[in-house]
Amino acid sequence: MGSMNSDNDPIREAPIFSAVLTPHRSLSRGGFFVVMLALGGISFVAGMMFCIAGAWPIFGFFGLDVLLVYVAFRLNYRAARAYEEVTVTASELTVRKVSARGEVREWTLNPLWVRLDRRIHADFGLERLCLVSYGRHLPIATFLGADERESFAHALAAALGEAKRGPPLTAS
Repeated sequence: MGSMNSDNDPIREAPIFSAVLTPHRSLSRGGFFVVMLALGGISFVAGMMFCIAGAWPIFGFFGLDVLLVYVAFRLNYRAARAYEEVTVTASELTVRKVSARGEVREWTLNPLWVRLDRRIHADFGLERLCLVSYGRHLPIATFLGADERESFAHALAAALGEAKRGPPLTAS
């Protein structure tokens, strides 16, 4: 037996724009393995040379260096789990930020009352992008590079413009 929507159920609007923004990581898991293997191998050989020469405590410092690099990479990969979802429909702009720990914060704004605030640096391009509504600023696309942020801002501005124009009229 199928279910029917009652008159009180909210109707889902088709999104005009939807994006999931994630931090960029240039080193894949396989690349991480290769880097750690090479660093470990070089450190082991250099440490053994010091050990043979009689400076055996140095061997431990080479191992400590490899451990510190490993921990730094792991923390970096953990931070990469954060993301932002931005969705624009004719009546809502939803921003959902998920931290690396999984903490979720969500804002729902009326696209008719939202404007994009861009802070542009002469040398570095678009430094900061904020949604402004009722005098409040919501920074978005914080972990994108300047070129990616500019491209995102252009697409989001187009979607907000379309939402402000309203749904297209259809002939009945």
